[in-house]
Amino acid sequence: MSSEARVECEVTEGIAMVRLARSNKRNAMDFAMFEALASCAASLRRNREIRAVIVSGDGEDFSSGLDIKSVGNKPKLMLRLLAKWWPGQANLAQRAVDNWRLLPVPVIFVLHGRCWGGGMQLALGGDFRIAHPDTQLSIMESRWGLLPDMSGLTSLRAIMPLDKAMLITMTSEVLSAEQGLDFGLVTQVHPEPMQQALELARELSQKSPDALAAIKRVYQNRWFGSRSGLMAAETWNQIKLILGGNFKRAAARNQGKEVAFRPRQKW
Repeated sequence: MSSEARVECEVTEGIAMVRLARSNKRNAMDFAMFEALASCAASLRRNREIRAVIVSGDGEDFSSGLDIKSVGNKPKLMLRLLAKWWPGQANLAQRAVDNWRLLPVPVIFVLHGRCWGGGMQLALGGDFRIAHPDTQLSIMESRWGLLPDMSGLTSLRAIMPLDKAMLITMTSEVLSAEQGLDFGLVTQVHPEPMQQALELARELSQKSPDALAAIKRVYQNRWFGSRSGLMAAETWNQIKLILGGNFKRAAARNQGKEVAFRPRQKW
C-alpha cells in the first residue's frame, strides 16, 4: 500500500514501515499529505496481521511542519482541513495525527533533523518517539499566529505539566533532542534511532498482539479517568484476553513451545 506522492508504506514480517516521502520540501505537510497520512493509518487499522508500526521521514528532516505556501496561504484549503460535521469529531488535520493514536498496535516514530509544528504534532500521535541526537523539536504554531490543532495536545497533556506545555507552545522554542527528552516530548535519544525502533518493534512483536492492544486501550482511555472506571476497564479487558486464543498461546510460548500468535481480535 502506498501514496506515491506523499506517504509510502511497506509491511515486512508484521511490521509496517511508513515514510513521509516529500523530502524535496523537507516533508512539509500539504493537503495531499494530510489525506495520505489519515488514509494510511486507517488502512493499517483494518489489517489485523500488523504487529507494530514505525513512522519516519525521508531526507534531511522528519518534517518541517505545515506547508505554509501550499496550505497556509489558501483559506479554502485551510477550511477543508478544519471542516467537521460535529465539534467533537476529528477533522482531516486531526485525523492525520489521531488515526495513528487509534491503531491497536505500538506506533513508533523515528525523528531526525527538523520536527517542527505539524511534524511535532504528528509525532505526538505515536506511542514512542525515538530521536537522533541532532533532532530539533518545536511546537511552532504560535510563530505563525496559530495554535496547535492537530490533536497532538491529547498526548501532550499526558507527558508534561501544563506550565511546561504552555511555555514551549507560547514561545515556539526550538528544543534539542536532549531537551525534548527532559520535557517528555521524546521517549529515547539514540545515535541510530531507526535501528533502535526496529529492535523495539521486533521485541514487541514477540508479545501477544491482543495483550498489547488491550494495554494501549486501557492506558489511553482510562489514564485520566476515575478509579472505578479504571478498575472496570482492567477487569473487562482482562476477561476478553483470557477468553481469546492468544492467551493460551502466550502461556505455551512461556513454556518453551513454538506457537505462533493468531491475528489480534477487534479492539
